[in-house]
Amino acid sequence: MNINIFGSTGIIGKKTLKIIEKLPNFKVNLLCAGSNYKLLTNQIKLYKPKYVYLNNLTKIKILKSNINKNTKILNYKELIDYLISTKSDYTILAISGYKSLYFLDAIIKNTNNLGLVSKESIVSAGHIFKKNNYFKKTNIFPLDSEHFSLFEVFKNNNYDSDKIKNVILTASGGPFYKKKYKNLTDISFNEAVKHPKWNMGYKNSIDSATLVNKCLEIIEAHYLFSIPYKQIKILIHPEALVHSIIEYNNFTSSMNLFKNDMSVPILNFLIKKNTKIKYNIDLDIKKYSQFNFEQVNFNVFPIYKYFKSLNKKKPENIIKFNVGNEFAVNLFKNKRIKYTDIYKIIKKVGSLNLYSSLNNIKDITNYHEEIESYLLHNFKINN
Repeated sequence: MNINIFGSTGIIGKKTLKIIEKLPNFKVNLLCAGSNYKLLTNQIKLYKPKYVYLNNLTKIKILKSNINKNTKILNYKELIDYLISTKSDYTILAISGYKSLYFLDAIIKNTNNLGLVSKESIVSAGHIFKKNNYFKKTNIFPLDSEHFSLFEVFKNNNYDSDKIKNVILTASGGPFYKKKYKNLTDISFNEAVKHPKWNMGYKNSIDSATLVNKCLEIIEAHYLFSIPYKQIKILIHPEALVHSIIEYNNFTSSMNLFKNDMSVPILNFLIKKNTKIKYNIDLDIKKYSQFNFEQVNFNVFPIYKYFKSLNKKKPENIIKFNVGNEFAVNLFKNKRIKYTDIYKIIKKVGSLNLYSSLNNIKDITNYHEEIESYLLHNFKINN
């Protein structure tokens, strides 16, 4: 079976490749990376893919001079044409941010099984997933821990509102969940990305600290499983072992537990049921004397309070929330704003009167770019 990996040099991509080393029936066909040409070079030498794509034109010559001619480097147009004209057994989409949308249509046409990590693609284009029947055109397997934990319960995206009262997604709370947001003004980037439980990229780590990740995951759960927004709740769970809780109308609840390691959903995506593989990711529940759960404190997570007030039936509101956050996180990473300014920027972007038709993926990427362009030319950091 062949597999294409979008985001091969990121944490999920690297973890997937390590797992594939234990799965001899898999062959790496395509690797796609953003700018880390050095790691991509090493991956090419080790996994020998037929094709690679690097989203950094300035490094293509260096990459080409360091790899075997048996691996072909594709430009963006060649990549899209290749995807549309061929079929893959498996694909991992693990590109952070909305830029995963640039590949989405072609991937849907190309692959039989899509392991989806890039939550922003569903956040911004969930209504297109529904409209274009993406869920019927390929097998979409969510790899976020929370949505993976729900996947087996809601087989075939079948959410039964007659049986289920609420679906609760858990949040670790990140590194600051016991501190008030207003007291985090001088938090550094390095402090904010130190997640207490998960090893993630910088954006997901920052989103976890602000609870933006749960806001995005609420949207994702809504579109993946057709759960009404009013029935999706959030609880802080610092141990990060219970990934979701389902409350039923018969007064019972079920908790979905597994080790806080992304290898769990990736393995379940790649291997068939009852396939035995040696991998040290079992959860020894005897080691845990108690699990803690807390309500979300708006004084600690004001972005979540703002998110709850949004009219999420309008895709433009969700997209502005998504773009505003991504823009703010990158400003914070580059030391241009303070940590607490992330919330201010999200609200500022949410108030912009920028409208567009959002009827296809191209419309959505154009809208993202329009908002980004506006922000780059008009946004004042001290607003």
